[in-house]
Amino acid sequence: MSVNWDNKMIKRGVYAASLSVLNKDLTLNVEATIFHGENLIKKGCTGVFFFGSTGASQLLTLQEKKEFISKIASHKLRKQFFLGTGCNSLNDNIDLIKYAMEYEFRDFLIMPPAYYKGNTDEGVFEFYKKIITATPKAKIILYNFEKLSGYKFSVEAVTKLIKAFPENIIGCKDSSFNLFETLKISNFLMFPGSEAKLLKGLKLGCSGCISAVTNVTHSIARKVFDDFENKNLQTKNDQLIAVRETFDQYNLISALHSFHSIKDENYKNILPPLILLSEEKQKELIEKLNKLKFTSEKNLAA
Repeated sequence: MSVNWDNKMIKRGVYAASLSVLNKDLTLNVEATIFHGENLIKKGCTGVFFFGSTGASQLLTLQEKKEFISKIASHKLRKQFFLGTGCNSLNDNIDLIKYAMEYEFRDFLIMPPAYYKGNTDEGVFEFYKKIITATPKAKIILYNFEKLSGYKFSVEAVTKLIKAFPENIIGCKDSSFNLFETLKISNFLMFPGSEAKLLKGLKLGCSGCISAVTNVTHSIARKVFDDFENKNLQTKNDQLIAVRETFDQYNLISALHSFHSIKDENYKNILPPLILLSEEKQKELIEKLNKLKFTSEKNLAA
């Protein structure tokens, strides 16, 4: 079994699950969020996914997301900009996908609805089936993250979806890490959800990574990817893993906003129930990163 590669815009590489930058009134700062994504690509990311869990997508309104989509539709980097939906509602997912497709976006990162612990293989299959029936030209990257959705994809569940919808189910972001080592499907895009798994995944045939922490590790993650592709000696992977493991000691969104707020106070704006790290924890984070020779000054430079 294989997936039709020609139907995919997304390719192998290092992707960031982008932060959303907010105004003081906690509405989406569209221009600043776009600028953030531009910088990630400038600093090494192959592309950027907006409105994933790192972007607090479930805390944003549909109207904010639509305004954002209309703004990036004519952007020079639009072919490197990708969208999550981040909606629990089936109809909101369909509404947002249809809206984005009017602007010729077609690749979407979609997680099964969160909150309800009764998610089953049958129910999740039906969720994606109804989305595809309503938007038959959509290309879907499954988002496997049991910690947030309460559901963990199995190899069998993914295989069933691909067999049923080979033109639509094109890849998977595996943040539960139970698929990237075992699921083997020709031309299927497999992205571990952490750059700590990047090199291991590439050696196993994965396509790269889609990660929250590439909001800050963009350059060294791209170095690891490029060195693998070019069969060069790896010089940055140990540092990459260590930095990721450091961020993993904190709430990722809180830590990333706190890290970026050192250079830009806009990142201090964060939607409840999310909060910034305390001053003590922020200082602790920076000290740990400095010991790894990973400094805010170096990695946040324009």
